[in-house]
Amino acid sequence: MAETTRYDQAARQLKLLSQALESGRLGPVRRLVNTLTPAEIGDLLESLPLEQRLIVWGLVDAEDDGEVLVHVGDEVRESLIRDMDPEELVAAADTLDIDDLADLVEDLPGHLVDEVLKSMDRENRERLEQVLSYDEDTAGRLMNPDLVTVRADVTVDVVLRYLRMRGELPTNTNHVYVVSRRHQYLGRVPLATLVTADPDAPINRVMDTEVAPIRAETTSEDVAKHFADHDLISAPVVDENNVLLGRITVDDVVDVIREEAEETVKSLAGLSADEELFTPAARAMRRRAIWLGVNLLTAFVAASVIGQFEAALEEIVALAVLMPIVASMGGNAGLQAMTLTVRGLALGQLAGGNIRVLLSKELRVGLMNGALWAVVVASAALLWFGNPLISAAIGGAMVINLFLAALAGVLVPVTLQRMKIDPAIAGSIVVTTVTDVMGFFSFLGLGTLLLLR
Repeated sequence: MAETTRYDQAARQLKLLSQALESGRLGPVRRLVNTLTPAEIGDLLESLPLEQRLIVWGLVDAEDDGEVLVHVGDEVRESLIRDMDPEELVAAADTLDIDDLADLVEDLPGHLVDEVLKSMDRENRERLEQVLSYDEDTAGRLMNPDLVTVRADVTVDVVLRYLRMRGELPTNTNHVYVVSRRHQYLGRVPLATLVTADPDAPINRVMDTEVAPIRAETTSEDVAKHFADHDLISAPVVDENNVLLGRITVDDVVDVIREEAEETVKSLAGLSADEELFTPAARAMRRRAIWLGVNLLTAFVAASVIGQFEAALEEIVALAVLMPIVASMGGNAGLQAMTLTVRGLALGQLAGGNIRVLLSKELRVGLMNGALWAVVVASAALLWFGNPLISAAIGGAMVINLFLAALAGVLVPVTLQRMKIDPAIAGSIVVTTVTDVMGFFSFLGLGTLLLLR
């Protein structure tokens, strides 16, 4: 219910905003926008066509500009940046943490990157350059170098006095990190432990060493899995020499999970990962045309199979009427098996022997579903056309195609991954082609054997 309420509220906000924009009354728009968080404003901007988006963007509080830019997709961010003055962009960048600033800087024109760097002090500029030195979608790019470090040989009381002297802690701080003289990571101490521990206890007695740090080269997907496996709120990031570089917090991991989920949904439909709701039509057309072209080629393959049974189709019209049923059922069964397999591959749950176990299970499911729906469809065909041979042909084809759909649903994504091809992107087209071709071939082949012998 909570999810439904949240999305209903977002839909109401969008409706109110659209009505106010259409009426030309910007006062209500400004009031509505200023009640939202930067993330909510980002979602709202992504929901608007370009013209309305720029109007609303001009009403956003300047203090929120940087955070909003971080919370929108690449294409929307580019459209907003084009509408900003250089001074506005530099001011927006100054409000961001280093990890968020690293995401924004990549989309800025070169001369503005120089302006942003000039506006930063030496320490923060070096921190930003360090984060940018790591590949995108790695722990090094996700990390925030702003953290609190202490030595292992001091007492809890010394650390507490140090924290009071600082007066302010980095955002989302829930641990202080223990390092050696060479700044190598030794462990971490929760703030709750500092508050409740014996003031005279040395830090090396109260620090937590159970959770291993994350290497800077670790992929963002593995970072998200590490957080999920260990129920982390934050985690330290180290280099190859175990030198502490920064920390990753759970809010960054949530963004990673959300982006991965969106990319998976888009890729299953053959859409580009950065295509937004209101991507310009010409650009969207170019991106989609590639996969539509691939799909057209596979359709010709299926059509060529049908063409081999032209004589049977001319003699028995019922075959043409029933033919789409077999292909459709096989396609759905194949995509079900493929979705489960792609998920297992993405989560690292499939490797070695358990692939054979999954394949065996899915083949059994395919056979059982094939037998079940063969009876249903064959009975319907018998009632419809009154011909038991047609009924037998479609029943047999249903069993064959659902069995092959299960086979393709497992083997295709596994094979594509081994070929270094994203199975979420290409898998659905290949699996659908297999089920279409084999569905048509098995049904028309059986129909020809039984009815035209």
